[in-house]
Amino acid sequence: MKRLLIYAVILTLSSTAIIAPSYASTRTDDGRVIHIDGNAQFPPTRWGIFRHTFRLHVPKNSKAITQILIKVPNNVTVSNDVSNIDVVDENQHKVNTNISVNGQIILLAFPEAVAPNTKFEIELNKIKRQNLGNGSVYSFSAKEVGIDAEIPIGVASFRLY
Repeated sequence: MKRLLIYAVILTLSSTAIIAPSYASTRTDDGRVIHIDGNAQFPPTRWGIFRHTFRLHVPKNSKAITQILIKVPNNVTVSNDVSNIDVVDENQHKVNTNISVNGQIILLAFPEAVAPNTKFEIELNKIKRQNLGNGSVYSFSAKEVGIDAEIPIGVASFRLY
């Protein structure tokens, strides 16, 4: 019985040592630049027609944004039909957006600037992959209120396994 108790204590202590605080990280909301919180593909297949979803976050200490520019990778085909692109807020309400597709570039212009401390999703529906390659990497930039230049905000990648 003593041996079982000792093993239980050792197991408990070793498992708490494995879960060190350095493994966990939280993203603070006090940033100054819009960033990509995550991305997903549905269905998670290697080919066919699918949807790419990107979650973006405008932190509370940043400026409001007026545009987002998405550079689509060469191995992905996006429909020119703007009804296949949806922008929704965290409550799944549609965000008023003027969308234009020009080849491999998608421009999302917001008639009303997206305010700081806002999270929203961009859904690209009816995506087709031209070839398998090594995955797809989308590049994002944004324009803030009062700034004419495009500010790179990050990339989102979809790996193939």
